Amino acid sequence: MKLLSLNVSQPHTVTYRGKQIRTGIFKEPVSSRVMLRQLNLDGDGQADLRVHGGESKAVYAYPSEHYEFWRGEFPEMKLPWGMFGENFTTVGLFEREVCIGDRFRIGEAEVMVTEPRLPCSKLAMKFQRDDIIERFLQSRRTGFYCAVVKEGFVKAGDKIERLSRDENKVSVDDIVRLHSFERDDAETLRRAIKVEALPKYWRNRFERQLLKM
Repeated sequence: MKLLSLNVSQPHTVTYRGKQIRTGIFKEPVSSRVMLRQLNLDGDGQADLRVHGGESKAVYAYPSEHYEFWRGEFPEMKLPWGMFGENFTTVGLFEREVCIGDRFRIGEAEVMVTEPRLPCSKLAMKFQRDDIIERFLQSRRTGFYCAVVKEGFVKAGDKIERLSRDENKVSVDDIVRLHSFERDDAETLRRAIKVEALPKYWRNRFERQLLKM
């Protein structure tokens, strides 16, 4: 497992469907070492801190292996690393295998997986097509957010090492499945609400789903 590409950007304003939108989704690869801090990478930023960034979403990771699928879906588009707004384009990490609460060492830093990425209008703006939101979710190729456990320098090419696994073994894909596809999986819902690394709003949502069953 390794960090294939490290991508950052500062927010800027773009026009989509006649509206001006401020966004930090236009990440670009950098080759130098970058300091990963508690809230984000140096040189990186988010425009709407209500829904992006923060301690549980300090960095966004996306598997490089998914790019082949998307190139097949959109053969007319150029899809450089960072196209999905990810900070970390990774090798060897997949949503069905990575669990919420898993901890990894990347370069000098340590991170903990917290939640999947759910698509929003910023992704539609980036791709210039509204159908990407539903297609992204249906593909279940969501990538995942991480909190920073230990600050440190990271760079493209760094090895990614798993340090520990949460005992509940609820995968990133499980969270997406419970959210959008199999909302009545009571056994996994019960395990999910025990995962301390999963943000409270997710656990509250799953508790409500259990109460309706």
